[in-house]
Amino acid sequence: METERLILDRVRETDKEDYFNNISHDRKVLETFVCRYAESLDTFDFSSYPGRDDLFAIRLKATGRLIGIILYFDETDGVCEIGYGIGSTHWGKGYATEAVKRFLTYLFDEKGMQTVTASYFTGNDASRRVMEKCGMTFSRFSPQEFTYLGKPRDLTYYAIDRQ
Repeated sequence: METERLILDRVRETDKEDYFNNISHDRKVLETFVCRYAESLDTFDFSSYPGRDDLFAIRLKATGRLIGIILYFDETDGVCEIGYGIGSTHWGKGYATEAVKRFLTYLFDEKGMQTVTASYFTGNDASRRVMEKCGMTFSRFSPQEFTYLGKPRDLTYYAIDRQ
């Protein structure tokens, strides 16, 4: 899958260092995206990521390097949820919006989804804006849905139907 500036494709074995730097070791990403923190590249267990059908790398077209990830999960009866994370050094450049728009097209046109949902930690206005720019609308608020990083977290859900 391609956009003007990005390529979305499968995570590869060769992405370990980029995945570590932009997702698993980026503490700013850890605050906004549920993932396991990795202290060092040597101890980072990357083995479960390459080859997954539900997980895609977000790559800069200019370099081919992984700057983030996007995935879908909880697929049931034409409905799924998506999640996305971009390395904090790449925030504020529109990459998440560009990737989510293309991913929604993939989910609706190629996977046959009828509804796609997404959630964000309440207060993460950047993620809310990405969802809104992609045509998603408020669905529900879920107070203290789960505990993450040692504290109860509120989630706000957005959704979009096949159009």
